[in-house]
Amino acid sequence: MTEPTDTTRVAFVTGASRGIGRAVAVALARAGHPVGFCYGSDADGARETQAAVEGEGAKALAVCADVSDRAAVDAAFSEVEAAFGRVTVLVNNAGIARDGLVARMSDEQWQSVIDTNLTGAFNTIRRATQGMMKARYGRIVNISSVAGQSGQAGQANYAAAKAGLLGLSRSIARELAPRHITCNVVAPGPIVTAMTDDMPAEWQSQIEAAVPLGRFGTAEECAAVVAFLCSDAASYVTGALVPVDGGLGMGH
Repeated sequence: MTEPTDTTRVAFVTGASRGIGRAVAVALARAGHPVGFCYGSDADGARETQAAVEGEGAKALAVCADVSDRAAVDAAFSEVEAAFGRVTVLVNNAGIARDGLVARMSDEQWQSVIDTNLTGAFNTIRRATQGMMKARYGRIVNISSVAGQSGQAGQANYAAAKAGLLGLSRSIARELAPRHITCNVVAPGPIVTAMTDDMPAEWQSQIEAAVPLGRFGTAEECAAVVAFLCSDAASYVTGALVPVDGGLGMGH
């Protein structure tokens, strides 16, 4: 039987209706992976992502799923597996922000961010490892943030969840290494998105000035690093935190 390669292994990407998630799905498609991905509510964006993946000549399947819901995650994986086969490449990008100063942060603001950004990754990893352990192969990449290492005023919930991904990932990396499953973290810094484009020019200038490379990054630059970590070329990289932040987080 032919051993699966980068060009046949099934990938699953969460939060891929736009931004970094879409760029990751496209990069994995370009590497030849069939790509299943989930999204929360942006159906139009999901259709655009699917078209972009298929435009690279790869198979694509979009599934609406709340990653904080274990049953929804299981159903999404089952649908992708039925279409393409066992998932052995997983990228957790799904995330939300509910910013607020800690003294005024509501229980809902705190819990919803933890549930999606941290528990959501745990849910997908737990579900994906069933197939990865049988295959004795797996690539898991969790998308964190520079805020997870440096902290950010008004984002105690977000920073805590993103920092938690590092501990989760390194525990998974140690636990699953004997089965040839790697687990790594990519921590983006300021990235060009629709949201940052809408921010005041003064704010954008301040952020750019804080970044040693003097500019915002692109979703494609993040996706290139993720795609490498998902490849056979990264077989000896696990438990790593890889910043894609123009040097903003140096020293953390």
